[in-house]
Amino acid sequence: MQKIINGIQQIGIGVADAKAVFNWYRVHLGFDIMVFNDVATAKLMTRYTAGTPEQRQAILALNMTGGGGLEIWQFKNRKPLPPDNSIQFGDLGINAIKIRSAKIEEVHKVLQNSNVTELSEILEGSHFYFKDPWGNWVQLVNEPYYFAKKDDDCGGVLGVVIGVSDMDASLHFYNKLLVYDRVLSDSSAVCKEFGTGKGSAYRRVLLSRSDQRSGGFGELYGPSQIELVQALDRIPNSIFKNRLWGDLGFIHLCFDVSGLDVLRLEAEKVGHSFTVDSANSFDMGDAAGRFAYMEDPDGTLIELVETHKVPVFKKWGIFINLKKRNPKKPLPKWMVKLMAIHKVKRDL
Repeated sequence: MQKIINGIQQIGIGVADAKAVFNWYRVHLGFDIMVFNDVATAKLMTRYTAGTPEQRQAILALNMTGGGGLEIWQFKNRKPLPPDNSIQFGDLGINAIKIRSAKIEEVHKVLQNSNVTELSEILEGSHFYFKDPWGNWVQLVNEPYYFAKKDDDCGGVLGVVIGVSDMDASLHFYNKLLVYDRVLSDSSAVCKEFGTGKGSAYRRVLLSRSDQRSGGFGELYGPSQIELVQALDRIPNSIFKNRLWGDLGFIHLCFDVSGLDVLRLEAEKVGHSFTVDSANSFDMGDAAGRFAYMEDPDGTLIELVETHKVPVFKKWGIFINLKKRNPKKPLPKWMVKLMAIHKVKRDL
């Protein structure tokens, strides 16, 4: 068996009202496929929830145009806390999510009439930033990949912007363990993007992968990017300092993987041992498989999911079973498109 990174499965977002956040992303950015909506206790995550198993609601939302999804995560018995300070570009952790679109001008016009804040101009014809109604930064990127629904304005998650303290250490981590082996750009300059005000100096490295779209759902996830940002003229804050996993903001970056045991051994050898490992099977709503967590050099949480089955027609007991398939072989496109049965057409 070998380690295979199939793509970005989802980005976790800690929220105070999961239904409201799902409804907004459904209407404005096309995340209208609800894979699951589950309430359970996160018993294995006590390392990151101050030793207390916290009950949570989790909604996994996909955009069938193509890309990763959003895991919208809400504490049920605790009020989630915001960051101690406003997030600045380069702060340690997930700064922003990247959403793909082949029609960024159209999306930009729509967002001008919505309740987003700090909407930038379209920069270099390739991207723009905004804050969603809950203060989370989003970068919309001109990227033409699509899986289905070619005519839709907006796709799913293309990647993330992650603040780091040591670029070389982070590059080694994301290359060695997660196989982001292509450097698309590497620059150092003063930047005024992303609410940086008068401008600060950063090194920015944009990474992608040579091996794209493997695994059962690899063609749905599509190509992905990780942008690493290091502040060069200030000491960055840690976004989740004095807070819990599940508090407000982007809580983890999740990859769909095969060969999780191989990755576990590799992670141990380079000093990034799994901090959480479900080891056998887990249930998350109607999806099943195994999950684990590790931390990047600055403590940003990386979730790894080896999916075994995904519900298609729950009431008839019909699931997509991945456990016995060739881990490199994509599922037939028509089969993945059956996920559209979970489309939500009105507010929850």
